[in-house]
Amino acid sequence: MKVLVPAALRSYTRDAQVEAAGATLDELFADLDRHYPGLRFRVVDEQNQLRPNMRLFVNGLGVRDLGHAVQPDDFVAIVLALSGG
Repeated sequence: MKVLVPAALRSYTRDAQVEAAGATLDELFADLDRHYPGLRFRVVDEQNQLRPNMRLFVNGLGVRDLGHAVQPDDFVAIVLALSGG
C-alpha cells in the first residue's frame, strides 16, 4: 500500500511516498522498518504505542490502534503533530 511520509522522517526513506505491506498497521510498520531501519522507532514507542506527537490516517480516517486492519489498496498517511507555545 502507499504510505505518505512526513518531511521529518524522509531522512529514512528519501521519498515522500513509499510502498509497504501488512495486514495491520503494526505489520505495516514492521515492513517499513525492514526497508527503512529506525523509522518505526520514530513513530512507535517501546510499549508498542503510537508516539503522542504522531497521527496516522488510513484513507483519511484518523487511527491510533496499531492493530487496525489495512488492505493492500489503502492509503496510509503518517502525520507529525505540531506543538509549541
